[in-house]
Amino acid sequence: MKIAILGAGFTGLSAALKLAQAGHQVTVFESEPQVGGLAGGFKYPSWEWTLEKFYHHWFLSDKFVHNMARELHQQVLNITPETNIYIKSRILPIDSPASLLRFPYLSMVDKLRTSAVLAFLKLSSTEKPFEGKLALPWIKKWMGRGATKIIWDPLFEGKFGNLKNEVTLPWFWGRIKKRSKTLCYPEGGIAGFAQKIAGAVEKAGGKILLNSEVTSLRQKSNSLQLTAYGSKRSAVSGQLVFDKVIVTLPTPVFTKITPSLPKAYVKKISSIPHLTAQNLILVLEKPFLKGSYWLNINEPGFPFLLLAEHTNFMDPKHYGGDHILYIGNYLPDGHPYLKMSAKELLKIYDPFLKRINPSYQLSAVSCQLFTQPFAQPVITPSYLKNVPGMATPLKNVYLANMDMIYPWDRETNYAIELGEKVAEFVANKNF
Repeated sequence: MKIAILGAGFTGLSAALKLAQAGHQVTVFESEPQVGGLAGGFKYPSWEWTLEKFYHHWFLSDKFVHNMARELHQQVLNITPETNIYIKSRILPIDSPASLLRFPYLSMVDKLRTSAVLAFLKLSSTEKPFEGKLALPWIKKWMGRGATKIIWDPLFEGKFGNLKNEVTLPWFWGRIKKRSKTLCYPEGGIAGFAQKIAGAVEKAGGKILLNSEVTSLRQKSNSLQLTAYGSKRSAVSGQLVFDKVIVTLPTPVFTKITPSLPKAYVKKISSIPHLTAQNLILVLEKPFLKGSYWLNINEPGFPFLLLAEHTNFMDPKHYGGDHILYIGNYLPDGHPYLKMSAKELLKIYDPFLKRINPSYQLSAVSCQLFTQPFAQPVITPSYLKNVPGMATPLKNVYLANMDMIYPWDRETNYAIELGEKVAEFVANKNF
């Protein structure tokens, strides 16, 4: 069978690998010049490793990504970096029971309540008991007003903005359940790991067409017709016919390129709200943070959600001695930052960066800006009834994207799991 896969992120790549290994004719279409999707990256000439456009790490419990790494003989590093919060002009740890008990801005009662609730969530084996509950009211009830005001409300506000009060408890459970102090990262970079999977797909007989954008998907008799256009470096142009198509693109892109989808179906799956991920990456001559890898911003009025100093996680020697700082944000459609250049955004961020590190100098950096629409689905109370399934109303057209990993947050691990699941699902459909 001829199978097209739209999108060469980790979902598309893992689906392509399983289907190609099973002997199917697989062609992957990717509009970007590289594979990896949100984990795609770049590399300066002086760097040994690639760097992701959007910060990434793995957890010890991410079994699907670790299984893929073992299958492809990918070496993985396990590191325990510092993760802290910035609050009241101080950088403080709060990632363990001991550090929480030392935290100066909560009463002892709130500290004990917060520790007990986090332990309860960590030990809970499923999200089922938490369904139907909103996250922030539940947190306020059980952890207390102080912990909610100081710790959790600023984080929800920073990530979800006006949607913060609509986020449900299963999402929060998933975030707590997954967290571990030890984090993992593949040697060479996650973008490099994506390239390794792509190489395995091609070795198994699959094709990966970069710079190739699919603009239309239509049914034609008993087959499916794609209209695809590529740049001068692409090997594809025009109309192509396949037996089955797997779409790993964001839901709004899927509905745009597939005009024959029923209106009711489009309305249902389009009702899930999404946020845009935006990262400004600074390449510095010196470290910005003193040891911290991850710094959540809990200070009111800051224009960004977090800082992640990648080279406090991975050794700067892999990046030519450069120090790399991610400045991360999630933004709604129409936010003014989405229209700004890297330099314009840095001018807004600069005074706040200097509050964290007074010796930081704007003139000492180079910067790159990356923006990805539809990167973060928001799990609201109506999410479960609207989340799409793999089968779509169009025969032999299947959907597998980040809207479907409930209750987890977007991660490489769940992208791989979803890719393997959709490959199995498609392979069992009348082959």
